[in-house]
Amino acid sequence: MKALWYAILIACLVPIQSVLLPHVSVWAVKPDIGFIVVCLVGLLGGELEGLLVGLAMGWVMSLFSAEDLIFSMVTKGGVGYVAGLVGRQVVYLTPVVLVMGLLVTSCLAGLLTAFSLTLNEAQDLWWAIRAVVLPQALFDAVVGGTLYWMVWSRLNIERWVSDYRA
Repeated sequence: MKALWYAILIACLVPIQSVLLPHVSVWAVKPDIGFIVVCLVGLLGGELEGLLVGLAMGWVMSLFSAEDLIFSMVTKGGVGYVAGLVGRQVVYLTPVVLVMGLLVTSCLAGLLTAFSLTLNEAQDLWWAIRAVVLPQALFDAVVGGTLYWMVWSRLNIERWVSDYRA
């Protein structure tokens, strides 16, 4: 049953990411909703679910965007796995802790992307960090923190996670 829900989630996120989110962009930066969802699935579902959903999300999102297939799958799968490990170790996950985690992981994923690109002289690595990586990480962290806060404030997250992982 979980696999069906994850398939529906992935199938719904592709049109949201490609059709709706360009209209929500701030300074030409839009949140990577796939990255945020993979982090939340890893945190709430565990390492294996985070890894599998991350691999599937990276594969599907790379089919409909200009992302490299292997790079997208590895980064989203790795983020889901690490989020699952963190979710098992953190006792009380508040929205502030999640925002900081999303900020750091999004910065690391953006830095990996910036290092893998061949930039010209006008667009060096510092330009990529200042103009792309940091705004993207901040936007991902704010959107992910807002989504988690909405769920956290409405539900008893600790009870739901313990029932969900059982």
